[in-house]
Amino acid sequence: MTGDKTETKQQPALTELMARYLSQQAGAHASGLATFDPTGEVMPFEAGPVQPVDPRPAWEEAVAVLPFFRAAGAKADAKAETKASPPPQWAGLVAGLEPAVALAFCVGNYPQLLRNLHLILHRAKLTDLRPQETRAVPAPGLADWAKETADKGSFPLMLLALGSLRLARQFDDAATLVAAHDAAAPAEWRNAWANEKAALAWHRGQGAEALALWQAQQPSAPVLFNRGMALLFLGKPAEARAPLTQAVAQLPEAGAWHHLARLYLTLAL
Repeated sequence: MTGDKTETKQQPALTELMARYLSQQAGAHASGLATFDPTGEVMPFEAGPVQPVDPRPAWEEAVAVLPFFRAAGAKADAKAETKASPPPQWAGLVAGLEPAVALAFCVGNYPQLLRNLHLILHRAKLTDLRPQETRAVPAPGLADWAKETADKGSFPLMLLALGSLRLARQFDDAATLVAAHDAAAPAEWRNAWANEKAALAWHRGQGAEALALWQAQQPSAPVLFNRGMALLFLGKPAEARAPLTQAVAQLPEAGAWHHLARLYLTLAL
């Protein structure tokens, strides 16, 4: 025997995870990725330290879920959906959104929305941090853009339209889009569509319904993330650990969604 000790891998401290996250944010900003100009100056006023969000990396994370649902045989346009342009209102929408904590891994959402450190570091009651249906965020022209985008018939673009409406809390318009195109979801995007419908329910405040939808879906990395996230914020941390652990193992370490999954897993311990 060499006397070497077996090292037990443990989840890092919550403060360490947040420090890593903020370091990633600072690095993205320093690398010159802020190519979208905001529509106007927005000065968020909150009691806690709120980090500004760069629209460019936010958009990259907002479409990061799509490759996980791409059909295995769809090679020709392997990266087409992740190169799609954001809606013209994207920078203003990002600037106007309030911080959030319980985020579904779906089109439109990005981990940088979790930017109020006090909500996490002070370990608020997690069930109080679930989304609630609130009034829409002003985004002039977004509904028209979403309709025009959905009418093009490309299903990845339809997912972008749906995700953008949901992110802006234009829930009724998002539900109308779902109803209009639900039957037309092609087989290769049906799982992605199901994930988006569950995310819409989650962010409308319909937590139990959303969890039931995710529990019924095939266990892809986004679905595992969302099951664990929903269980965590529905007050079932013990049940959240297994799907979150699986999601952490499947998500690329370089991505912000991996780090958010690890943060949720730490909260569930």
